Amino acid sequence: MLLNFDKLGPWRWALVGICVVMALFLLLPIVFIIALSFGNSRWLIFPPPGWTLNWYRELFADPRWIGAALNSAKIAVIVMIVSVVLGLLASFALVRGRFRGREVLRAFFLTPMVLPVVIIAVALYAAFLRIGLNGTLIGFVIAHVIVALPFAIITISGALETFDPSIEDAAILCGASPWEARFRVTLPAISQGLFSAAIFSFLISWDEVVLAIFMASPTLQTLPVKVWTTLRQDLTPVIAAASTLLVLLTVVLMIVAALIRKGKSR
Repeated sequence: MLLNFDKLGPWRWALVGICVVMALFLLLPIVFIIALSFGNSRWLIFPPPGWTLNWYRELFADPRWIGAALNSAKIAVIVMIVSVVLGLLASFALVRGRFRGREVLRAFFLTPMVLPVVIIAVALYAAFLRIGLNGTLIGFVIAHVIVALPFAIITISGALETFDPSIEDAAILCGASPWEARFRVTLPAISQGLFSAAIFSFLISWDEVVLAIFMASPTLQTLPVKVWTTLRQDLTPVIAAASTLLVLLTVVLMIVAALIRKGKSR
């Protein structure tokens, strides 16, 4: 049942106030970090005594930070592709399939969303030490796919459930093979869900820090791990600059996803 905002009377302003307070509570720390990244003090002092771009120059001049950012981007792209492919196959099985234990399988796929990430990290760390995957690119990808795949499955399954399969059947009746109908009819129709799954999977891998800390090695670190290790050693504003770039990429991708959804809804 939808709530009529105009009929709430004086209570609507209370709801507006609560929403504003919650938004400030969530956004102010991010605003502080962005401001600190432009401060000219060697320490994380707010408000900054002055403004400078030196911390961004130091960030881009340090090959360790650049290498960590490139590692994050490479891992996130691979995780995005793998999660979308596996999520698409799993979604077809969960939405179109009629087999015993389907709901159990769905719950199994969504388990990483319920379990604390640190439990998954400890379990993967112990397993990867035995098979030699800890500190490797493959180990990073597998770990991140485990936590990103549920979001891809939910997004793609939602798109499939709203798609009318009779359209696909009509394409088959017109002479297309089942696989051709899926590629030329179904996939374009659910492209918005596929794109959303790709965005979520990329961002989950790009921002993930707990699993990355357990998977990291001296030669392979992601940007969140580099931020974490530097934070433990030195409170330099370069950390704020790197954090600002992490937030900026996340915001840009979310805006792009919103614009694409708005364009498709017209």
